[in-house]
Amino acid sequence: MYSHAPAGYVCPFCGLVNGDVADPNNRCELSDLIYQDDDVIVFSAADGFGPNAGHVMICPTKHYEALYDLPDRVLMRISLMAREIAFAMKRAWNPEGISTRQHNEPAGNQHVWHYHLHVFPRYDGDMLYRHLRQPMDIDHRARIAQDIKATLNPAATFLPEF
Repeated sequence: MYSHAPAGYVCPFCGLVNGDVADPNNRCELSDLIYQDDDVIVFSAADGFGPNAGHVMICPTKHYEALYDLPDRVLMRISLMAREIAFAMKRAWNPEGISTRQHNEPAGNQHVWHYHLHVFPRYDGDMLYRHLRQPMDIDHRARIAQDIKATLNPAATFLPEF
């Protein structure tokens, strides 16, 4: 498919996958990392929304720009990881619900040109979708990563061999 990344784009999520967040435009931090294997990476988001700010993102470790580009196996691993992150959030924070959100292309509100799925803890009346994006403090993101890491069961996300 067509890439929407501008010329000279340095992917922040690929930087995190490779352990190199030195690019000045990369807002990811190594302390954001929750989990990584050959297929997926899970990390605290740099931005939050509203009073319960803080959520988790899941990406493929290989660079795929959008949903259309993902191989089936990677898409299945991301879906299984989303379910496990939801369980980990329930264990860590006991939210009243969970939402996922994913964007493709500029008109679909995609801003980083590497597929990513947002997983949000939800609370009654949080009005998540009415809040603007706000930068999250690095220490707060690290606490999110530690909370989820402590309750995560990544073995639940592996596909059986067929």
